[in-house]
Amino acid sequence: MSVSNIWDGELVRRWLESRLQAARLDQATADRRGYEARDDYDTAAAEEWVCRALLTGADAADRSAFAAYLKTLLVKDEYPTTGIHDDRRFERAVRAHLRRIAKMARTNDGFGNTLRYQG
Repeated sequence: MSVSNIWDGELVRRWLESRLQAARLDQATADRRGYEARDDYDTAAAEEWVCRALLTGADAADRSAFAAYLKTLLVKDEYPTTGIHDDRRFERAVRAHLRRIAKMARTNDGFGNTLRYQG
């Protein structure tokens, strides 16, 4: 097994924490920009929701448990939260973030990128 294929739960947890902080900053920035930034606010709120849910409900140390929890979240019908502008846009963004992280978990790639702005 090569080094890049070894699951590092601590790295995953640090990545989630860094993304949680970045999402909070993005929400504050969008909030200051006002009405025209509602989409950005909802997208950042969705990323914050996903990261918080994974940090509190998933065991990042166990790759299979982490993946199973991601699947559990993906099949949910609703993702309750307050303070967003458009429920449908928020739920689409939540699912998009969950799918992205599920792919990262499957390939075990991307958790080392803790830059605030990710492409």
